[in-house]
Amino acid sequence: MKREANERLAFIRRSTPFYMCVFILILEFVSIWIIRNDNIPSNVQYSQINADNGVILHVLQAEPSRISFNSVNDNVVQSGRIGINGGFFWEDQLLSIAVMDRIPTNGGSKEYGSGWFNVKYARGTIVYDRVTRMVDVQRAASVDDLHMTHTTKFWAQGGVSMNLKDDSNWYNVAVTEEGLPFPDDKRLRSAMAYDNSGEIYLIVTSTRCTAEQFRTAIKINVAKGNLNEAIFLDGDGSSQLLAGKVKLKGDSRKVVQMIQVIE
Repeated sequence: MKREANERLAFIRRSTPFYMCVFILILEFVSIWIIRNDNIPSNVQYSQINADNGVILHVLQAEPSRISFNSVNDNVVQSGRIGINGGFFWEDQLLSIAVMDRIPTNGGSKEYGSGWFNVKYARGTIVYDRVTRMVDVQRAASVDDLHMTHTTKFWAQGGVSMNLKDDSNWYNVAVTEEGLPFPDDKRLRSAMAYDNSGEIYLIVTSTRCTAEQFRTAIKINVAKGNLNEAIFLDGDGSSQLLAGKVKLKGDSRKVVQMIQVIE
């Protein structure tokens, strides 16, 4: 009897590594299955960051070639497309630049509300040059003010300059010069950023915060040590994100434009 018990114990000890390997493989398979069923493209990374100042950031990271602008006139969550809200708008008029290869997102070239203009202000606009594959921020009132290598090989998303490298003057530029709405109110916030290698970060909060708190959380926590620059996008009820099972619908309102991440 004792011998049989010892043999069973020895068998269990020999078998444990095998069953552990099987268990790990099953976990990996389940994890991959869950990720695939979240419908997040394999070349897109989603992360949630809990910043030290209490701001919770939801971040989509992708190459600039994976970025697309769409006129959705819907809530981002309801659109079923992976991405976040875009620029400022009023009713069905887009008030921020949103152009793909010189084609505005919400109408014709040079039309008011089409995405050709940053209405009222020259504002921070992230531009991706498809020829040089470089990303930068340019202050512009319209697409005509932007600089790129080829006039039909770029995209541009307007917002409000965040000026991550200028802690002493960013607020004056954002609020006084570029008209950032409600900077000191605690509201939901959205942003677009890029790092030194040109990777794009689409960022939405699920906590209400001031513009300064939002900027600080991004500067310290996103692409640590490698973040280059960012712009504020439309916020509060318009701050929306869809990333698989992560659904932030703001106040359920419809937005005119969204920034989509594509395969």
